[in-house]
Amino acid sequence: MNIDVNSTVLIDRVIAEAAGALKQRQRPDGHWVFDLEADATIPSEYIMLNHYLDELEPEVEAKLADYIRSIQEEYGGWPLFHRGDFDMSATVKAYLALKLVGDDPDAPHMKRARDAILARGGAAKANVFTRYALALFGEVPWRAVPVMPVELMLVPLWFPVTIYRLSYWSRTVVTPLLVLAALKPRAKNPRRVRIKELFITPPLQVKRWLNNPTGHWGGALFLALDKVLRVVEPFAPERMRQRAIEKAVAFFTERLNGEEGLGAIFPAMANSVMAMEALGYAKDDPRLVTAKRSIKKLLTPGEGKTFCQPCVSPIWDTGLAALAMMETGETAAGQSIGGSCDWLVSKQILDVKGDWVVKRPNLRPGGWAFQYENAHYPDVDDTAVVGMALHRADAARYAEPISRAAEWIEGMQSANGGWGAFDVDNNDAYLNNIPFADHGALLDPPTADVSARCISFLAQIGHERSHPVVARGIGYLRREQEADGSWFGRWGTNYIYGTWSVLNALNAAGEDMQQPYIRKAVDWLLKHQRSDGGWGEDGATYWKERRYESKDSTPSQTAWAVLGLMAAGEVEHVAVKRGIDHLLAAPREADGRWKEPWFTAVGFPRVFYLRYHGYAAIFPLQAIARYRSLKTSNTKTVLFGM
Repeated sequence: MNIDVNSTVLIDRVIAEAAGALKQRQRPDGHWVFDLEADATIPSEYIMLNHYLDELEPEVEAKLADYIRSIQEEYGGWPLFHRGDFDMSATVKAYLALKLVGDDPDAPHMKRARDAILARGGAAKANVFTRYALALFGEVPWRAVPVMPVELMLVPLWFPVTIYRLSYWSRTVVTPLLVLAALKPRAKNPRRVRIKELFITPPLQVKRWLNNPTGHWGGALFLALDKVLRVVEPFAPERMRQRAIEKAVAFFTERLNGEEGLGAIFPAMANSVMAMEALGYAKDDPRLVTAKRSIKKLLTPGEGKTFCQPCVSPIWDTGLAALAMMETGETAAGQSIGGSCDWLVSKQILDVKGDWVVKRPNLRPGGWAFQYENAHYPDVDDTAVVGMALHRADAARYAEPISRAAEWIEGMQSANGGWGAFDVDNNDAYLNNIPFADHGALLDPPTADVSARCISFLAQIGHERSHPVVARGIGYLRREQEADGSWFGRWGTNYIYGTWSVLNALNAAGEDMQQPYIRKAVDWLLKHQRSDGGWGEDGATYWKERRYESKDSTPSQTAWAVLGLMAAGEVEHVAVKRGIDHLLAAPREADGRWKEPWFTAVGFPRVFYLRYHGYAAIFPLQAIARYRSLKTSNTKTVLFGM
């Protein structure tokens, strides 16, 4: 039953090397933070913002342009993830950004991009958010975007469309955008760059810009409403409009969040800067100066090429890294785990009642954000992971922060038994039919992966399976299981991520792992192991017709599959050994991480994908270390939900 001597030596060596490298990445104050990479959109928007403001940074922009060029695909355009399909919006923004920095439109890479855009209908086919950017640059008329009246800020909470019915990320992005849409400023664009060559029909001649994003009758209704608003909006009383603008400004300035920025995410930060500029804020206004500084802090040298991150992920990275290190045998008595846990405790949000208070007015704060600071928007997923790390490190020492976290997570459970990432019952699905929602990412409904993490945490700290919160959560997970036995992964790619998350939670909660519905999930994982022993799942799986697409095995997804199988009691299964062997043989970077160019996470499925550079350092290490522990112990039961 035990692994042979040669395998033991190799496993021990790989764990020691990977754990040692991970330790070296730890910051002096105890935390970890890795680069967070998206597609060409964010660095392109950074360049566009500079030219909107006429605050150029030639050296920075040259480095960003170099990065953008380096990820252009052979078909001429830019994808949303590594080796993905052409994406119109990412490609239009990348082309504009490169032209802004001075790339010759007749250069081969620009011609290939232009040809790819025109072959697919031209820049008029870009999504709504891209068209807002183009409207600010004067490339399309304002009728190219849906009417989003700033008076939306004045409607009561019971109204069918309010900012509080949107997800946190939509709320922070949209609020300053409402101000921009009301004022309709124009980019300074000092080099007078135009991209009219990307349109098949001149923008002023395009008759139909908006479409029904879902094809639902509700979408047709919202399109009709847009036509009415387009006629009515110019006649809105000036006094009411000014009051609405003031309320929008009050909302986002209260949440500017110092040098971490509005919502601590790039699109919201950029919109807040443009809105303040449009409102006439002085260049030396501390709020504007600080907001601009928050954007510059997102620049990172990355792996040889500078890019701009959509946000940073230190809480998430630290919680996951601490769990992986403890799996290798590190204890809270050591400086590494003790330092990371103490740092995490210092970041717990205890005094600020964020936007979640609209649905839970009597709930005490107690969560953690995803970023260094983001007090108005703690993340349920991060809170569960941090809670598990603190409890596993030293339940007695960290009893109070653990208790506050559990109280907050219990209070954030939605009516259907699941948990969303930032809000409660943020599931007004009719909003996905509005023309503005063509990106399909307005809402933050409960998801299986976040719910699984919450159950894992609550079970780890002693909540029985019969506990009302846990029981309702398990019921939600059972209802969410796909027909093929898997679970959808909202924040990680994709069904491997969701299935791993849920199997860990069910095991932690004490479910009988031999139940048919659980065995069905195990069979799904076994069926999708690749010939090389690993697992891989493409970003395209978020389209139903491509749900089983896989281009390559990845270290992160292989680790998730192996961890999920071990949670289900399959530590002795040959598939687990093959997965571990694949990880042991997989190439690694000089800094100890497994090589992983693939994007194995998402911001918004089908719209915005993420590559966590830390995943390739953390999850393979955790999987191999857990395998070693289970194979060399008297029990084959996984004790934890992560």
